[in-house]
Amino acid sequence: MDLLKSLPKVDKFVNNKAFEAYSKLLITSIAKDVINQTRANILNKTLESFQEDDLVNQVIKKYEEITSPSLQKVINATGIIVHTNLGRSLINSESFDRVKEVATSYNNLEYSLKEGKRGERYSHIVDTLQKLTGCEDAVVVNNNASAVFLILNTFAKNKDVVVSRGELVEIGGSFRVPEVMAQSGANLKEIGTTNKTHPRDYENACDENTSMLMKVHKSNYSIEGFTSEVSYEEIIKIANEKNVIDYYDMGSGHMIDLPYNLDLSEPSLLKYMEHKPSLLSFSGDKLLGSVQAGIIVGKKELIEKIKKNQLLRMLRVDKITLALLEDNLTSYLKGDLDDIPTLKMLNEKTEVLEQRANSLKESISDICECEVIHTQSLIGGGTTPNKKIPTVALSLQYKNYKPNKIEQLLRAQNLIIRIENEKVLLDFRSIGESEIKEIEEIIKKVFN
Repeated sequence: MDLLKSLPKVDKFVNNKAFEAYSKLLITSIAKDVINQTRANILNKTLESFQEDDLVNQVIKKYEEITSPSLQKVINATGIIVHTNLGRSLINSESFDRVKEVATSYNNLEYSLKEGKRGERYSHIVDTLQKLTGCEDAVVVNNNASAVFLILNTFAKNKDVVVSRGELVEIGGSFRVPEVMAQSGANLKEIGTTNKTHPRDYENACDENTSMLMKVHKSNYSIEGFTSEVSYEEIIKIANEKNVIDYYDMGSGHMIDLPYNLDLSEPSLLKYMEHKPSLLSFSGDKLLGSVQAGIIVGKKELIEKIKKNQLLRMLRVDKITLALLEDNLTSYLKGDLDDIPTLKMLNEKTEVLEQRANSLKESISDICECEVIHTQSLIGGGTTPNKKIPTVALSLQYKNYKPNKIEQLLRAQNLIIRIENEKVLLDFRSIGESEIKEIEEIIKKVFN
């Protein structure tokens, strides 16, 4: 009981000089928890003594844990360029610096400098998208899932949307096309089979209640073998004949042709736009290499109806997103593709990756057993499902440590690697040249 009596009173304890630099409100809250826990430990006899300095240190440690940012920089050494868990696409630092001035100042987000009156926030990217894609109009929402929902709610509420059974996908976060359609108010009309859908399936499904023929990117899987699917070009043709809307949820749309023959299965957005589709939607933060956004392009009369949907106000993007997206799209327009980190990494030659791997190997070979290997990686982010690209990695071994142990030690330093065939790999497909020295320092810190 004497130990209980020695517990400090909270109101006096929080006036300790050690807390002078901290927020008193938060210190008081933490101090209550620490003192109450100490009291409980005394009563259940798991604590036989304590010093007030011990309590002070506990409070300060908890304070620093709470106020330290949870979102932190990591080094992506997995080789997956569009890594969903690691923030997907990177933003060019120079682009971010240009946008910083807009974000930290008043700006013309919804003001026309030309006319001196209220303007439209989407106008800042429409001109660029028109010049890039040839679309009649465009609108941007906070992600592609929002774009899908908004389009369906605008044009297919209580009406039928025709979709192939082979495209009724579920992607990360339990985003299921049938459930999204149901919540938007649209009626799903399934056609074809899992592995085969034909043009006649779309044609026969159309009736007076049909609003839309929808194609959905399969995102994170592929169907191979005895299969057939209807191209979006054919769907556009059928939709025109039946006087209904055609719509392609591209998931991850890309503006330019991809390397390694990936375009054989994933044509670019520009290729699709040649066929004058009704509506296309795609993500901003995947292969486009920009910020999280859902971009809708298409015919002006349809985009105008989308803009009048009250849901748009709930799904719209802010000034920072618009400014970054505009800057990144301008890089496409000017042909400055090296300003898009995702494209730069994707197109980097394996010879360059090998040079970087050998450079790191030379600097750490006296600490770890290293081997430069040629292997393959996925692009990630639900893009080009099951299509692998060549890459170069550095395998690491240290004494008799198992791969999982090495992974944990490196992860504790925010270096994220991958394990393949029981080997720890640093994949240079997703490692920036400026990060190599940082990786070297981490490895020396962990193993030296």
